[in-house]
Amino acid sequence: MEIQLNKYYSEPSIFLPENLLREARRQKNKKDCNVPAICVLDPDGDLANFLINNKQAIKNECWACYHSSLYAFELDGVQTGIIPCIVGSSYAVLVAEQLFVSGCRLLISVTSAGIIGQPDNSKRFALITQAVRDEGTSYHYLPPDRPSVLKTDLLLKVNRLLRQDKCPFFEASSWTTDAPYRETQTAINNMKAKGIVCVEMEAAALYALSEVKNYDIICFAHLTNSMAQSEGDFEKGEEFGSIDTLNLVSYLIGIFKPGSLTNK
Repeated sequence: MEIQLNKYYSEPSIFLPENLLREARRQKNKKDCNVPAICVLDPDGDLANFLINNKQAIKNECWACYHSSLYAFELDGVQTGIIPCIVGSSYAVLVAEQLFVSGCRLLISVTSAGIIGQPDNSKRFALITQAVRDEGTSYHYLPPDRPSVLKTDLLLKVNRLLRQDKCPFFEASSWTTDAPYRETQTAINNMKAKGIVCVEMEAAALYALSEVKNYDIICFAHLTNSMAQSEGDFEKGEEFGSIDTLNLVSYLIGIFKPGSLTNK
C-alpha cells in the first residue's frame, strides 16, 4: 500500500508547527502567549456555540492558527480552551500539533459517533481506549503494526473515575474512518464482530500523535446515532448535547488540574 511506503519514522519533520505559528503571529500581529493548559476539540461545534451564545466563552487572542478559532471559558475555576468544527483525522492532528506548542498540556476530544455494537449500559459517552486505524494520518506517525491506544498513564488516572457510580462514560474500542459515507453493512458487521462499539473520524490519528510525541490526549465518543438509518436519529440531548458534554469535561477536570500537567 502506497500510504505505508516512504515513512521514515526515525527522522524528524522539516516542517514544524512552532515555525508555522511564528509566521502566523508575525502576519496577524499577535502576541506570543500561551493558550489554556486544558483544551477541548469540539468537532460538531455545538458546545462552542452554546458557550458563545450564552456569553460564557470569548475568543482567545493567543491562538495564531490560520485554520481555526479558539475560545476560552472557565469551568470549575479552570481556564479551558475550545476549538469548534475540527472534523477528521488530518485536521484534528494539524490543530493538535499546534495546540501543544502553544501551551496546551491536555487535549480532550469529544466527537459524535455512530453506534456499531450496542453497549450493555445506558451511558452516552464512550472513553475510547483503542481505535482501529482505517484512516491515513496515523500511518505518518506510527508503523502499520502498532495499535492506536490511549496512553497507559492517562488510562490509569481515568480508571479512578470509571470506578465511580456517577461516572458518565465507559471504556470502548472505536473504528476511525476517513470516509463516513462508505460504511458498508459488511464492514460494520466485521467491526461489530471485533467488539467495536462505535465509528468516528479522529481518535486513531490523535492517539498516534499522542504516543509519538508523548502528548496527553483523551478521546471520547458521544454515541448519538445509528448512521441515520432511521428517522429521528442524531438526537444529542439538551442544547444539542452541550450540557452533557460540559458535565463530562467538568468530571475530568477534577483529576487534571493544570498544575498537575507536566510540560512536554
